[in-house]
Amino acid sequence: MLKKNKGVLIVLAIIAVFAGAFWLSNQAAEEANEGVVIEPNVKGNPDAAVELIKYSDFQCPACAAAATVVDTLVAEYGDDIRVEYRHFPLVTIHPMAIPAARATEAAAQQDAFWGMHDLLFANQQAWSSAPNATAFFIGYAEELGLDVPTFRRHLGASVIEEHVRAQFAEARDAGFTGTPTFTLNGERLQFQTYEEFVGQIEAAIAAANGTTATTSVETAEQIDVEFAL
Repeated sequence: MLKKNKGVLIVLAIIAVFAGAFWLSNQAAEEANEGVVIEPNVKGNPDAAVELIKYSDFQCPACAAAATVVDTLVAEYGDDIRVEYRHFPLVTIHPMAIPAARATEAAAQQDAFWGMHDLLFANQQAWSSAPNATAFFIGYAEELGLDVPTFRRHLGASVIEEHVRAQFAEARDAGFTGTPTFTLNGERLQFQTYEEFVGQIEAAIAAANGTTATTSVETAEQIDVEFAL
C-alpha cells in the first residue's frame, strides 16, 4: 500500500511540475505580447495611388541589394509611391531569416522598423553567420536608441512570430518562390532588366499623375550596379 501511494505521489509531483512549467510558459508569452501592435511597414507616401510591395528575406543577399534600389526610388518618387515591406523568410536556406524578421518587428514596436531593416541588411554577413545572432540584434537596438529590455521582451512575442509566418504563407499562396518578389498595384512585377523594373514603376506613377514616364538613366545605371542578383 505504501509503495502504491508513493507511486501516486510521484506521478502527481511530475504532473505538477509540467503544469507549472506550462503555466510559466504561458505567462512569459503573455508578457512578451504585452503592448505589441502589428502594423504595415511602409515608407514613401502611405496615401499614394501607386503601391510597391516587396516580399523579402533579411538573410537574402539579393534582398539587401534590392533595399538600396528601393531607397533610391523612394528618394526620387517618395510623394508618389507607397512602399511596403512584407516578410518572406526562406527558412530552408536561410535559418536566421525568421529571427531577423522578428527583430525588425520588435523594433517596429518602438517605431524603428526601418532603422533595424537598414542595419540588418548593411551587416548581413556579420549576424547571419554568427553563433548568437540575437546578440547582434540587441546591439543594433542599442545603436538605434531603443528601450532594450522592451525590445528583448518583444523578440519573444508569439504574435510577432505568427505575423511573420502569416506573411510567409501569403507569399506562398500567391505562388511566389524566391526573394525579393515585388508586386505593383497588386500585380506581380515581371522584368528581365533593372531598367524594366524602374520603367514599370515610373510608368505607373506617370499614369497616376496623368503625365508621361521618362526613365532616369542615372537610376537605371545605379540599379544595374547595385541590384545584381
